[in-house]
Amino acid sequence: MDSLGTMVAKRIMLGLVTLIVVSLLIFLGVELLPGDVTEAILGQSALPETVEAFRRELKLDLPPHIRYFTWMGEFFQGDFGNSLANGRPVADLIGWRFANTIFLAAVTAVVAVPISILLGILAALYRNSLFDRVISIVTLSTISFPEFFVAYILIALLSVQLILFPSISNINDQMSFLEKIHAIILPCLTLTLVVVAHMMRQTRAAIINIMASPFIEMARLKGIKPTRVIVMHAFPNALSPVINVVAINLAYLVVGVVIVEVVFVYPGLGQLLVDSVSMRDIPVVQASGLIFASIYIGLNLLADVLSIICNPRLRNPT
Repeated sequence: MDSLGTMVAKRIMLGLVTLIVVSLLIFLGVELLPGDVTEAILGQSALPETVEAFRRELKLDLPPHIRYFTWMGEFFQGDFGNSLANGRPVADLIGWRFANTIFLAAVTAVVAVPISILLGILAALYRNSLFDRVISIVTLSTISFPEFFVAYILIALLSVQLILFPSISNINDQMSFLEKIHAIILPCLTLTLVVVAHMMRQTRAAIINIMASPFIEMARLKGIKPTRVIVMHAFPNALSPVINVVAINLAYLVVGVVIVEVVFVYPGLGQLLVDSVSMRDIPVVQASGLIFASIYIGLNLLADVLSIICNPRLRNPT
């Protein structure tokens, strides 16, 4: 147990170090943007006194290292500053948008994870069969196309030709749960087609690898049905890599939705990030980027910890 606690603590420390490095990259990336942000916002006709006052308000008169530590300290306190575009607190702008992104990712996960695991189990059960080959071809084909291409194909088929679902996935608090689900069918389907292949093939490979183990051979010799061997014996022992790939794809669902949100004009954090970049709304860009990075690092950290817990060989490396 001490060894397990030490390994988990090391993973957490590594995650924190990674987050610090990413925050530095975000801060330096904003610092290296060409031009003066104050002049870009106020315009070239602004008076020098106005520009100087605005620079002091944005703390641009302070040295970079002081601004970085101030920004990080305020971020961990939940103070993201105010938007340069409309003066509203960044936390208010991000809160509703972030909830929408989590809603889209959660609905997609509820659909994609069970389908991926089921297809992976069936592909392993009917290995090298026509079903296995067809599933592999279809999933690899969907993952080979960019998200925006899959999204536009779905819009053309299901929104323009068949007129089943809206092409613009606009949701608000006045809509019921079922209305929201109907509005996000197309972005949810787009993300599902993208992530199913990863999880399905990893599940299939993990189960096939376990199927070569001696205890599986013993179960077969006892006359246990192949389906029971895979579901009751192989799959539980393949949980470690499966959990890892599921957690990584969940991280992608939260962080990688930017393109999908832009295509479907979905009011999520990714759409807000793109709009803020175009308006050079630096506080919103920094906060959104660091939130995405924190979620991605956190879910990858969770994947590592769950893999250690589920795999005795990782818990006891000696």
